[in-house]
Amino acid sequence: MSVKLLQIDFPTEGPWGEEMSKAYADLATHISKTPGLLWKIWTENKKTGEAGGIYLFEDEASARSYLAEHTARLESFGIQNIRSKIFDINSSLSEITKFNIK
Repeated sequence: MSVKLLQIDFPTEGPWGEEMSKAYADLATHISKTPGLLWKIWTENKKTGEAGGIYLFEDEASARSYLAEHTARLESFGIQNIRSKIFDINSSLSEITKFNIK
């Protein structure tokens, strides 16, 4: 399997913590149905005013498709300065450090 890791982060004024969980529960449900998505970790840093996510996709095409969709969604919310990167995963080393997608 040639999985891809997608990292997205952006500046935000919140919401944070439990308030974020409540505000974005429907969005999380929508994202969970994204083709090719294996999982997402939601990230937030109130001190630096940043939020985003770390995603694992089955393949690069799925990651790029989601990135385009999510960037457009964030921009529709007025969010700018969206940063993103797609990475390959070194499975052999990652498995030593407890990575498992099986």
